[in-house]
Amino acid sequence: MKIPRKVILHQLGRLGYMESLAKQQSAEKTLKEITQDKEDNPPYHGSLFLVEHNPIYTTGARENGYDDKFAERLRSLNAEFYRSNRGGLITFHGPGQLVAYPVIYLKYFDLHVGTYVASLENTIIKLCELYGLKAYTCEHTGVWVNDRKICALGVRCNKFVTTHGLALNCNTDLNWFSHIVPCGIEGKTATSLSKELGRDVTIEEVTPAFLKCFKEVFGAEFDTPKELIACL
Repeated sequence: MKIPRKVILHQLGRLGYMESLAKQQSAEKTLKEITQDKEDNPPYHGSLFLVEHNPIYTTGARENGYDDKFAERLRSLNAEFYRSNRGGLITFHGPGQLVAYPVIYLKYFDLHVGTYVASLENTIIKLCELYGLKAYTCEHTGVWVNDRKICALGVRCNKFVTTHGLALNCNTDLNWFSHIVPCGIEGKTATSLSKELGRDVTIEEVTPAFLKCFKEVFGAEFDTPKELIACL
């Protein structure tokens, strides 16, 4: 029987993108310090940040022609724009979207980057199953329902520690995606749990299901000890 991996859970609510990025970076630094000490029994094995962002478009490490004029056009929509160091191309984050940032040491979870991404995708597939939706993966990263993207993924891994993560559309205003080619995939559209189910599905409703599926897929148990939160 595998010993559960202890994951520090941070439910941050509505938070700015840069603020959440700073929290990830702090958690990444702390986790790397733990792994450098080569602890066989570390106090925890990673962190999971759940957040809802204000409207923002972010690009990945591949610029793909997203110049300053392009950025200003998106800012004119009353959204922020940020060039990140995650994988993938451009996507949107905003209200009604559950964003999850796991900061974990892959070796503690017996994963490499490829199986980690697959595990994130499997977490969302399992969640969709709970709602009676048949979700799947394809040659494009992310999770799809009825040939529409319901969850985008973009991760970064450095010294086996992950940052960035996934964005699941719950009751997101999908019009935001009409101003870009999401993830650089031509001819595809975004969808949400609300659109597929024909009712309002909130982040608050989805969060317990997400945590259940993440726990099952990653073999994790969640904790929020104050002494660890204080250092992040």
